[in-house]
Amino acid sequence: MTQQQYCQQAEALKGKLYRTALLYLGSETAALDAVDEAVYKGLLSCKKLRQPEFFTTWLTRILLNVCASEYRRRAREHSMAELPETAQEQFDALPLKEAISKLPRQLKDVILLRYFSGLTLEETAQVLDIPRTTVSTRQKKALTLLRVELTEEVQL
Repeated sequence: MTQQQYCQQAEALKGKLYRTALLYLGSETAALDAVDEAVYKGLLSCKKLRQPEFFTTWLTRILLNVCASEYRRRAREHSMAELPETAQEQFDALPLKEAISKLPRQLKDVILLRYFSGLTLEETAQVLDIPRTTVSTRQKKALTLLRVELTEEVQL
């Protein structure tokens, strides 16, 4: 894959990558930074892509790795003093978003990719490098946990 082909395909995919990063990181600026970093890392290694038909899943996987690194960095910095509540924090406290954030990482990945990034089961399996049946199993388990969590929220 040439750099020009890479740039054309990456440009077409940036909106989808941004939505995925925003769901993972919850911050517009962090999502933009993650997309930029993922596109840059992809550009550096675009010649290594053996099957151009898997470009979307390949670049999404790079983005997930960047988001995971950012998530770990944030966890180390989490000991900062509490900031005043903003509109973004109020949005982040919505029941569904809060319930998804409580899911284990593996289940959260499947839900975000399937329902918020619009990937199919097959594409999700490719991005996460797991069998399709595992994606299906994790999806069912995550949906069950979300249903329980949100049902408890409603009853309170």
